[in-house]
Parts: sequence; structure tokens; C-alpha cells
Amino acid sequence: MADDERIKPTEKQLKARRNRSIGIALALVVFVIIVYLGTLLNLGPAVFDRAM
Repeated sequence: MADDERIKPTEKQLKARRNRSIGIALALVVFVIIVYLGTLLNLGPAVFDRAM
């Protein structure tokens, strides 16, 4: 397929894609933080006070 046959997104579509990607990334980061904090709360402070 030649380059001139492909559909090229408009600037508006590219901006929407970028904003959507940023939103998904932020949602993923928030989810990871929630799971991490939930794990720490479930295990309690003893998780930091163990022998290595």
C-alpha cells in the first residue's frame, strides 16, 4: 500500500488521540497507586519491619 492511499488523521483527531492516551496513562497510574496502597494497608506496617 502506497503512502498516498492511506488515510491521514487530521490535527483534531491527533490531538484527541493524544488526550485519550494521556487519560488512559493517568488512569493506569492511579490504579497502580490504589493497588499498592491497598496492599500496604492489608499487610500493615509489619511489612517494613521484617528481617532481610
